Amino acid sequence: MVSSIAFGRMGKEEDERTPPWLKPMLRAKYFNSCSVHCDSNKSECNHFCLDCRGAALCPSCLIHHKDHHYVQIRRSSYHNVVRVSEIQRYIDISCVQTYIINSAKIVFLNERPQPRPGKGVTYTCEICCRSLVDAFRFCSLGCKLGGMERGDPDLSFTVRFSKATQMNQMHHQRRGSESDESTTPKKIAKTTQMFNRLMVGEGNATSSDDEATANNMSPSTPPLYNHRNAGRRRRKGIPHRAPFF
Repeated sequence: MVSSIAFGRMGKEEDERTPPWLKPMLRAKYFNSCSVHCDSNKSECNHFCLDCRGAALCPSCLIHHKDHHYVQIRRSSYHNVVRVSEIQRYIDISCVQTYIINSAKIVFLNERPQPRPGKGVTYTCEICCRSLVDAFRFCSLGCKLGGMERGDPDLSFTVRFSKATQMNQMHHQRRGSESDESTTPKKIAKTTQMFNRLMVGEGNATSSDDEATANNMSPSTPPLYNHRNAGRRRRKGIPHRAPFF
């Protein structure tokens, strides 16, 4: 369960830094049997559509959301997690502790409070005081949301692209627009002009090529013949047995 701190009221500035689907995703109930596809072998609701922002979806429900953005929710130690490679395309997950489970980097959705903090722990979550492995501030996405509600202006879920990424996107857009401007009749006209030029200069090119070939022809240098190794390199013939009398 996510604490009331993580889902309190936020001002307009905080709403701009938080996507509208984040809270519904954290509140949704996962890994229940789908009421529509309960007879299917894969009726477990472990997906969430970011565009619809409704209840959790099973794999069979995704047919109606093929053009939408959605993520798959997974389980780790009875807690809901999502892969970093999927969620970081939509939100900024900085300051949140990540883990590697089954060779994949994941992040927890909601807080995981500990009854007793571990001994010798250096880093702890600022919201639920859970022990952290590395120098992060929060243990889950819900705890980072709680840190934003406490008034931290440095926290945000908005993805900020670097200048290099923006320049690459603009470059691809310009190349796409330039290719669209060239129409089919123009391409046909250019091809016809090139073909006519080749046909007009075909005779001159052929005669000049023949003259150049004739002038450049010269006898090749014969290979060196070594009399000492001639006998060694000669292969033996098939042995013939003497006839019997």
